[in-house]
Amino acid sequence: MAALDYNSLSKSQKLAAFLVLIGPEEAAVLLKQLPDSELEVVVREMAAMEVIEFDIQDKVMHEFCDLIGHGMTSVLGGVHFAQRALERAKGPQIASNILQKAMPPNNSIEAVRELAQLEVRQLHNIIKREQPQTIAFVLSYLEPKKVTETFLLFDEPTRESIVASLGSMGSISGSVITRVLGAMSKGPSLSTQKQVLHERGGVQAAAQLLNSLEKELSKGILTKLQEKDPDLTDLIRQRLFTFDDIAKLNSRDIQRILREVESADLALALKGAKEQLRSAIYGAMSKRAAEGLREELSLLGPTRMKDIEAAQARVVQKVRDLIDSGEITPPQEGAADVVE
Repeated sequence: MAALDYNSLSKSQKLAAFLVLIGPEEAAVLLKQLPDSELEVVVREMAAMEVIEFDIQDKVMHEFCDLIGHGMTSVLGGVHFAQRALERAKGPQIASNILQKAMPPNNSIEAVRELAQLEVRQLHNIIKREQPQTIAFVLSYLEPKKVTETFLLFDEPTRESIVASLGSMGSISGSVITRVLGAMSKGPSLSTQKQVLHERGGVQAAAQLLNSLEKELSKGILTKLQEKDPDLTDLIRQRLFTFDDIAKLNSRDIQRILREVESADLALALKGAKEQLRSAIYGAMSKRAAEGLREELSLLGPTRMKDIEAAQARVVQKVRDLIDSGEITPPQEGAADVVE
């Protein structure tokens, strides 16, 4: 990469350099404040700054002297930095989507994106005879809803293999992507591809897929996977989260969740909740707020289970977003059901 000329840098480039300097943890806090349109521009610049020279660091320090703080040790940028900071700011799935849009086009990646735009059944017909690793790779480029819809079209043994492959995925080189697409007659020639690594899938993606399925289906897949790969299964279980699991969180994390959830959704969700979970929620609230919630709950009257489950799903999604952003810590598998 050519040396940077600080005087010619745009505001977005200067901000990107500043974010690289302060490190992914602090950068994530600032990235949260940017609208998505500006975020994509800044991420693109961060990913392009592989190394920031000392003189540029010095000028950035002076310009952002009131903000730079203690984060002076991070001087390496690039794609991995941009991805780590984005994941902390927006969560893995949203981070992946923004990074895809922000990165310069790549023939193989563009081919995958084109494939991902197909209608669910059409996509299934193209990939259904591929190896589970290939199917998992393609699914890793889909929106969550489309992942679930496509996944459910496969038979039971294939589903288990897809989850295992998705959970085991990590860095994939451009040449591997090309070979996969070439096998499906969807990709350009191998000689045109750069050896760039693309982070896809992983344990979080596998957990997100299982969380989107019906509880019994998800449980069945995990049981089968446990027999074949207990270590991977344990990692996935740690990232799964259900409405009942809120009772396993500490009061501080529950309080953080309550700030994100609509009171109407909370009352409706608790209509079908176990007493232990209700106690955990009430215990994390002030006495006055807890009394208000109890009153709101008592006024609901007979409620359709469908509506209760929908409200619980909305609450759980808020919790998963907070877990993905690192704002709360998920309960560990086997954690004692203790209400503080």
